[in-house]
Amino acid sequence: MLDRYAELARRALRNEAPSPAEAHWILDGEDVELLPLLHAAFVPRRHHFGRKVMVHILNNVQNGLCPEDCGYCAQNKDSKAAIRKYGMKSDEEIFAEAERAARAGATRYCMVFSGRGPTRERTRKLAELVRGVKQRFPIEVCLSVGLLDEEAARILAEAGLDRLNHNLNTSESHYGEICTTHRYSDRVETLVAAKKCGIETCSGLILGMGEKSEDVVEVAFRLRELEVPSIPVNFLIPIEGNQVTSDGSLSPERCLRALALMRLVNPSAEVRAAGGREGHLRALGPLCLWPANSLFVDGYLTTRGDAIVETYRMIQDAGFEVDGNPVYDRAAFEGPSAGGFRLPGADASLFRPEVAREVRGVGRR
Repeated sequence: MLDRYAELARRALRNEAPSPAEAHWILDGEDVELLPLLHAAFVPRRHHFGRKVMVHILNNVQNGLCPEDCGYCAQNKDSKAAIRKYGMKSDEEIFAEAERAARAGATRYCMVFSGRGPTRERTRKLAELVRGVKQRFPIEVCLSVGLLDEEAARILAEAGLDRLNHNLNTSESHYGEICTTHRYSDRVETLVAAKKCGIETCSGLILGMGEKSEDVVEVAFRLRELEVPSIPVNFLIPIEGNQVTSDGSLSPERCLRALALMRLVNPSAEVRAAGGREGHLRALGPLCLWPANSLFVDGYLTTRGDAIVETYRMIQDAGFEVDGNPVYDRAAFEGPSAGGFRLPGADASLFRPEVAREVRGVGRR
C-alpha cells in the first residue's frame, strides 16, 4: 500500500499530476492513510521549498461597500454580518501596516480592497501605493482588488506589483450557487490579464460551501492549467448573516486531504493553508505544514485568527522555519528555539485550583 503513496510523490517530483481517479481517491478513498498521504505531499514541498514557511499578512484596506453578492463574504451587499464599513485607509495607515508586516517576517504584504474592481483613477492610486511600499520596505506586495482588465493590470505591473490575488473559489458549474453578480469566466479573465502583463497570479478556493469532491478536483486541475504559482486553500468561516455558511463537511482530515491534493496536482506552487485553518484543523493544525509551505498570520479580512507568536511557535514546534525578510525582527516574534514546558493560558497557576494554596506576598507590592 505504501508504494501507492511513494509513486504519487515520485511523479510529483517529475511535475506529473495524479490522474482524476487518483485525485478523487485522495479526497474520498476509505483506505487512505492520512500520514503516508501527507508525507507523499511533503516530498515535493520539501524539494521546492525545504522546511521554510512563507508568511503573508493581510491589510483589509477598505471594508464592505461592495456591490457583489459573493455569499461567503461578510462584505457582500446582501450580508447581514455585524461588520463596520469604511472607505480606503490613509496612506500613512497603509505604510505603517506594511512596516509592521515587514518587521513581523512577512514574505508578502497583501492589500485587499472590497468592490467589483477599481476605476482607472483608483488603479493609478493603487500603483502609487505599491511603489510606496516597495520603496520603503524589502517585502513583496500582493493586491486583491476584484476584476481587472489588461490595461489596469499593466498599470500595476509597471508599478512593480509582485502578485495579484483573485480566487476561483469553486468550480465553474458550482459558481452560481455562491455568486450571481459576476461570472466565473470574469475571474479567469482577470488572472489571464495579470499573467499577460507579467504579474504573478495568486488564486485558490474555499472549501465547505456545499461543493462536491468533483468540484474540488476540477479547481485543482484548473489552477494547474492556468499555471498559478500561489494557491490559497481557504476553509469556510461560518459568519452569521452571510448567505453561504458552513455545510458541515470540513473535518480536520478532509482539510488536510484537500491540501495534499493541491500540492500533488500543483507540485511547485506555493500552497497556503489560508482562512479558517485554525477553526477547522484544530488540534491537527501543525500537520498542514507538510503539504503547505505558506500561511496567513494575524487574522483574515474580517475575522480573527491565531496571534503571530502562536503561529510562529507552531511552526517552530513542527520543525519548520519562518522564511522572513531582510528586516524581520526574529527575536521579537519567535523567541528561543528550545523546547520547554508550556500549557495554554500559561499565565495561570500551574496547580489545579482546588489544590493550589495562596503564597503570601507573591505578585503583591
